Amino acid sequence: MRRVFLLLITAIILTAVACGAYLAYDRATTPFSPPSLADYPIQGIDISHHQGDIDWARLKGQPKVRFAIMKATEGGDHRDRKFAENWQAAKQAGIIRGAYHFFTFCRPGAEQADNVIATIPAEADALPLALDLEFTGNCGKVPTLDELSAEIAAFYARLNGRYPGEPLFYMNESFFEQYFKGNETRFPPHTLWIRSIGQQPDCRNWSLWQFADDGKVEGIKGAVDLNALCPGSALDPYFMRPVS
Repeated sequence: MRRVFLLLITAIILTAVACGAYLAYDRATTPFSPPSLADYPIQGIDISHHQGDIDWARLKGQPKVRFAIMKATEGGDHRDRKFAENWQAAKQAGIIRGAYHFFTFCRPGAEQADNVIATIPAEADALPLALDLEFTGNCGKVPTLDELSAEIAAFYARLNGRYPGEPLFYMNESFFEQYFKGNETRFPPHTLWIRSIGQQPDCRNWSLWQFADDGKVEGIKGAVDLNALCPGSALDPYFMRPVS
């Protein structure tokens, strides 16, 4: 009887392992369908110096490049070497522009705001300033909720309304769960730019969705991040006016 019982348990375990392996294989091999233009008519890219020299004339008019959000600054003193060039070239091409700051956890928020003010023009036709909040590429510090909310508050206090509109907070879903879920009021009023590669997030909770980091568009050599605007987003009005 004991042997029969052990054999039965072994069979159950092996079956569970096999099922788990099959499900993992199925998830890994099931193709992800990018958001269609029919469902998400406003799509765009985010870039930095990693994209090198960009042919903005070729980007112009592509339905999946309605906007470009570009890295401008990081921490208290770093400035993306292609930002100024990309900022002007995108405007000349008639592509809606936005800038983002990579927020480091190892420099005071006010110092980082000074770097932003010195680098990013305040222009009425631009998208709201985006704040990149993530651990990837950041310093080794893991801030507490109190520390993070205090430094972000200091950052926006120093900006003092220089850039109009509610800021965009870029993060992945795990960062959202760790700091923002249930704590939204601890931070300045904002809209979410969520990174969710290969899986559609809940549109009720986000304004922009970064759905790919290996996209291809004419005018950029190599990979580029692709994004979609949530229909009915608070950002919609920015796409209803011409780039001046």
